[in-house]
Amino acid sequence: MSMSAPISISKTLSIRDCGYDEYWLQDQIFTNPSVLGLGDLDVVSKEKKQSSGGKLDLLLKDPEDDKMFEVEVMLGGTDESHIIRTIEYWDLERKRWPKRQHFAVLVAESITRRFFNVIQLLSLSIPVIAVQANIIEADGKRILHFNKVLDSYEEPEEESRGPEGVFDEHWWRTNAPWHLTNAEALLKLVQPALDKLEMGFTKNYVSLAEDGSIYFNFRRRSGGKSHLTIWLGDAHIPAATAALDEKAVPYDLKPYSNGGQLLRLSVHLKLIEQNPDLFLKIAGLVKQSWHA
Repeated sequence: MSMSAPISISKTLSIRDCGYDEYWLQDQIFTNPSVLGLGDLDVVSKEKKQSSGGKLDLLLKDPEDDKMFEVEVMLGGTDESHIIRTIEYWDLERKRWPKRQHFAVLVAESITRRFFNVIQLLSLSIPVIAVQANIIEADGKRILHFNKVLDSYEEPEEESRGPEGVFDEHWWRTNAPWHLTNAEALLKLVQPALDKLEMGFTKNYVSLAEDGSIYFNFRRRSGGKSHLTIWLGDAHIPAATAALDEKAVPYDLKPYSNGGQLLRLSVHLKLIEQNPDLFLKIAGLVKQSWHA
């Protein structure tokens, strides 16, 4: 048996002790916002003055759906003022752009258990994301590392009926025909594995479900795209991600509170139609996950 390659031991260093300050950390995020692990974001502004008198460190935007991220950066451990300031700036920007979805993002070197619990409680009603930033040293090299430690907020689902009327197939075909087409294309592909799937409709999403269990959740995006969310049991995640990697289809994973993980990817009609074997394989894994 061949010997495994030696594994380096790393250690975490203080950013300030390495000779850098908070503005340096802001610049690293400003130069490459994707390091936060929140997607391929664009910078809207830096050190943006607020009506409260303070300055928002960074305002970022998702170019696909205009989601906004209000980012506050702090060296050392997070504290009460950091949390309050982040939520205050989030609220001010939310009022400025009321038709967009907003997320408050805290970036700190250390998030203690006490403040993690506070942030986690806040995330039940406010979309708070916590990111830990550290410099890691191994083999004489120093690396700036970002780790998203909390992103548990989910928009509450709305009922399929509301003051604006009925959100049915006709409503979706009128208001977002490409989105409905994406769902219909996937339904056609996966029916050999899941022949009892039916389409469902709410104001926020189109679903493919069986006996009330939502197997595929489509949320509308711009540019002919849909955001597809699929729940899979932990045992079936490796097979799904290997299949996606083989086809070079980007995705991310999010732990689900009741076990398993949420597989999330951006899809469009061409992607679905050109990868029938991929989506049929995932459908089979979905079936195994739900009926395990």
